[in-house]
Amino acid sequence: MAKFVYKMQNILNIKMRLETQAKTEFSQASARLDEEEDKLRSLILRRRTYEDELKNASNDKLDINKLKQYNNYIAVIKELMEKQALQVRVAQKNLDKAREKLNKSMQERKIHEKLREKAFDEFKEELKAEEKKEIDQLVSFTYNDRGKKA
Repeated sequence: MAKFVYKMQNILNIKMRLETQAKTEFSQASARLDEEEDKLRSLILRRRTYEDELKNASNDKLDINKLKQYNNYIAVIKELMEKQALQVRVAQKNLDKAREKLNKSMQERKIHEKLREKAFDEFKEELKAEEKKEIDQLVSFTYNDRGKKA
């Protein structure tokens, strides 16, 4: 029996490797986004803590230095939050790019897999045609052989 050999198998293998690589890049970008969002949440919690401390300090005996200090802390945290929000947006854009790359590589792999399936179906049809031809030849030979003996 003939063996099926797909002429573009090496291209399909490359597409599969590229898809695996794109999946890895996507997961790394996703992890990076999660990390940046965690940092932003942490800054938000710190700001809330400082705001609570500022409220408590203003309710107690007024200490101007403490109030200024907490206001400075809050201002610094707000600035850090703005920078971190920018980092989150950059990480989100990177994740979107990685997602697009992954989708494209998956589509290319699927196209090559369909081409391989189509080539395999054609191979099976050719095999059936050859088999049918051999059977016809065998029947013709057998029929002709009987006709000569009679």
